[in-house]
Amino acid sequence: MKLDTNNHSVFLLNYHLVLVIKYRRKAINNVISNRLKEIFEHISPKYNITLEEWNHDNDHVHLLFKAQPNTEISKFIKAYKSASSRLIKKEFPLIRNQLWQEHFWSRSYCLLTTGGATIDVVRKYIENQQIK
Repeated sequence: MKLDTNNHSVFLLNYHLVLVIKYRRKAINNVISNRLKEIFEHISPKYNITLEEWNHDNDHVHLLFKAQPNTEISKFIKAYKSASSRLIKKEFPLIRNQLWQEHFWSRSYCLLTTGGATIDVVRKYIENQQIK
């Protein structure tokens, strides 16, 4: 496993993010998904985020990304959802017909941490630190 570093820390912070279209409207095709990905890749460096994997279905996107300890993930997600919603509706005017009251993204999202070891393995490792 390769760890990331900066001036003061060693880390491996991977996240799985799922963003859903408001009311699960079927509004994402390959062209829109590619544009959403471009917007993500444009905004993410400002928040020390690196996209690792991207995929979509008609009503949601899945992202795997890396972050750093100083990354403000909730601010990034808010900025991304706001910018991408605004740009997608501007660049693809027909998509407004598929949306509910012009909302593109659902307010909620799913954010999961990912790692090389399961919680049980980490728990056991920590429990066994004082055992001699």
